[in-house]
Amino acid sequence: MTERPTRRALLRGTIAVAASAGLGTALLRSDGMRPKAGFLGAMERWNERFQRALFDPDRMSPELPERELTRDGAFPAYRISAEIPRAPAGWVLDVGGMVARPRAFSLEELMRMTRADTRVRHHCVEGWTAVAGWHGVRLRDLAEIVGADPRAGYVEFRSFDEGYWSSWDRESALHPQTILAYGRNGRLLDPAYGAPLRLYSAVKLGYKMVKYLVSVRFLGAKTGGYWEDQGYEWFAGV
Repeated sequence: MTERPTRRALLRGTIAVAASAGLGTALLRSDGMRPKAGFLGAMERWNERFQRALFDPDRMSPELPERELTRDGAFPAYRISAEIPRAPAGWVLDVGGMVARPRAFSLEELMRMTRADTRVRHHCVEGWTAVAGWHGVRLRDLAEIVGADPRAGYVEFRSFDEGYWSSWDRESALHPQTILAYGRNGRLLDPAYGAPLRLYSAVKLGYKMVKYLVSVRFLGAKTGGYWEDQGYEWFAGV
């Protein structure tokens, strides 16, 4: 009996075919001057359709045992700001857009909600992987509280890290393993990893996981992102 190929294996195969055809990293990046134009823009749109077709909102990535944790200091921490960003005074998370009950959440309010834990393998577009245990609140629980409109097919995330931002498809954002994390490896989130709150998920590459969150907006139209607007692929599924 032939084993059904995994989504990740199919994606690796697609990228390998593109590379052998001389397309280089077109599936991950496009021309920096015109990142969504011409042939490479068409490839980006094809790749998004392909990944969407493979995405299963009910598929769970395997939760890993504690022994798989990457040792302290070995899990890379990226930011855009020259210095590690610090939360502004009176920080809250604003949740709005196409919702029935827009509101702001303090960290204390988020921590009183049902806690979600996940320990999965992190995949970076640069090729490295690492494992950490993250805990926080599921975005789908927050969406229910604010009454996210079912017509809002996209979710936008913004941060106080020099304006870093990204946008996701609704299905990935509301996946059971997509959380707004306020803790890492059993402790409150360290500023280097996105304190007080960051996005974390089993279903996206690392650059989609916005740190230092300040707002979540449910939208009816697709937007871009810090790296996406420079040519990185928008869907970026794992």
